Amino acid sequence: MIDKLAWLTFKEGQLLCARSHGKSIYYIPGGKREPGESDEAALVREIEEELAVTLQPDTLRFACEFSAQADGKPAGVEVRLRCYTGEARGTPTASAEIAELRWLDSRHLDEISPVSRLLFAWLAEQHLIR
Repeated sequence: MIDKLAWLTFKEGQLLCARSHGKSIYYIPGGKREPGESDEAALVREIEEELAVTLQPDTLRFACEFSAQADGKPAGVEVRLRCYTGEARGTPTASAEIAELRWLDSRHLDEISPVSRLLFAWLAEQHLIR
C-alpha cells in the first residue's frame, strides 16, 4: 500500500491538480509522510515544495480517503489517498517535480489517476466540483 496525502483546493467548481515532469496524467497535490511526520506536517512540507504556497496548519481538515490500484505499478499495488482541505498563503505555482498545474473537474476523468477518479466522483456528489 502506497500511503499518500493530498490537499484539496477548489476554484469555480474545479479542483487544482498537478502533473509531474515525465508523466502524462494529473494527480492531486501532496505526497508521502517522512518517518514520524504527522499528516498535517507532511502536507505543509509537500505543498510548499510542489506549489510554493504555505498551508495554514490550523485550517487543515480531513475530508475523505480513497484507495485504488496505483497508477503505473504492478497489479495489486494500491494507493491510499487521505485528503485534506485548508487555507494557504500564496498563489500555487508549479515547483520542484511539478511540470504543470491545471484546474480539473469530472469532464477530465481520462486525464487523472484511478484513485483520483474515485475522489472526483465523491467531490461531484458533494457538489464541490462539476
